[in-house]
Amino acid sequence: MRVVLHGGYHYGTMNGGKKGDKERNKIVAQNRAASYNYDLQDTLEAGLILVGTEVKTLREGKGTLREAYAEIRAGEPWLVNFHIPEYQPGGPRNHDPLRRRKLLLNRREIDKLIVQTQQKGMTIVPLKIYFRDGIAKCELAVARGKKFHDRRESERRKEAKREADEAIYRSRRR
Repeated sequence: MRVVLHGGYHYGTMNGGKKGDKERNKIVAQNRAASYNYDLQDTLEAGLILVGTEVKTLREGKGTLREAYAEIRAGEPWLVNFHIPEYQPGGPRNHDPLRRRKLLLNRREIDKLIVQTQQKGMTIVPLKIYFRDGIAKCELAVARGKKFHDRRESERRKEAKREADEAIYRSRRR
């Protein structure tokens, strides 16, 4: 059922005209290996400065965060090795697929990242790229690299939790 005012124009739906979360937050790329390879400490959201062909390619759902990382150079945060393939209809005005992209953060957030990454073994890892209300965003995490035995231990912990949850589920079904 639609709300229609005089003149026949449609001004919204019954749910107040709000878009669903699926339309508001469209995830383009995820770094699924990040939680496996790193111990994630602190997360934050940053904006991205992109050119037109990069935005069009991301809207098609193409982009790879596999070996991407963030760094702070001269007080400015940059996203490095984030691969956005060329936009096919872009022609000669296309972008470089692996160029460094500037991240948009507040000065307070940049200073916090600088302090956290000066500790030994800490780095900034992008977790996902998504569009929120039509604007490209990047979720970053300050992380410490895991050793091989740490990965194995976290895998055991995850497996034990999965088994416990499954046993609880089975006991409740009876």
